[in-house]
Amino acid sequence: MATQDTTVLKLNNGVEIPALGLGTWQSTEQEGYDAVMAAIKAGYKHIDTAWLYGNEEVIGHAIKDSGVNREDLFITTKLWNCFHRDPVKNLDDSLTKLQLDYVDLYLMHFPTSFDPVAGNPFPNDEHGFDHDWNFLNTWELMQQLPKNKVKSIGVSNFSTMQLEELLNAPTTKELPVTNQVETHPYLPQNKLVEYCKAKNIVVEAYSPLGSTNSGIMDEPVIKQLAQKYSVSAAQILISWAIWRGTVVLPKSSTPSRITANLQTVKLSDEDGEAISSISTRKRFIPSPWPDNNLFHDGIDN
Repeated sequence: MATQDTTVLKLNNGVEIPALGLGTWQSTEQEGYDAVMAAIKAGYKHIDTAWLYGNEEVIGHAIKDSGVNREDLFITTKLWNCFHRDPVKNLDDSLTKLQLDYVDLYLMHFPTSFDPVAGNPFPNDEHGFDHDWNFLNTWELMQQLPKNKVKSIGVSNFSTMQLEELLNAPTTKELPVTNQVETHPYLPQNKLVEYCKAKNIVVEAYSPLGSTNSGIMDEPVIKQLAQKYSVSAAQILISWAIWRGTVVLPKSSTPSRITANLQTVKLSDEDGEAISSISTRKRFIPSPWPDNNLFHDGIDN
């Protein structure tokens, strides 16, 4: 029987993070506002956004209008690539849009630096990249962000190779608390998940339901388990992410689904392993930039 999920994970700095949050990528304008309002009303404590999403303002309005105490929410946003040389500027812009004094988690969205002078927030060729800067420089600056504005810092879309480089850098004094990546039963990323677990870095799963028409929810094992536990296929996928010890960030703009997604079941290890076995090595979110040195772990695990 499904119950409202209240699972909390402890980060390596002692901060607690709700294991189930609302993803907001592509949720803009009224849709984004309504989604966040519905989520907070349903009992969500964790909202995930990013400067690039273009929805921080509507999310900020929803948080304010919800009437919920700021301290009762866990808010994540992300540093965009063209601000790698000036994370303070990007953070302050995000805080202004969110109408918040601080965020609970601030992530480096990609280990990719864009040329801040070029002024293109999403270049499609090498001319837009900042070749004289790398993510180690960015992390050095992120560690200096005011603690009254950022409670925890982490990364997103990092591979084991990039994490190893970051953890071994002499300038790294503070470990990333999380690594937010695409992961779902078709792309379990076992190597990366196990590496992060060994380094005490919590993995956050984006696109945990795959993508539109991905086929994951039509897998026989997912359907069978949904029937066994008397829940939806989406609830099984979300429950699987929590079963394996990751944070999960399902996105929806439909109030009824937002509410349903917060209801999870406790999977048996046998059922969790059965879901893990359906991997098709399918990544739904490819590297946004060709030959840009991302996703070294590939799709073979």
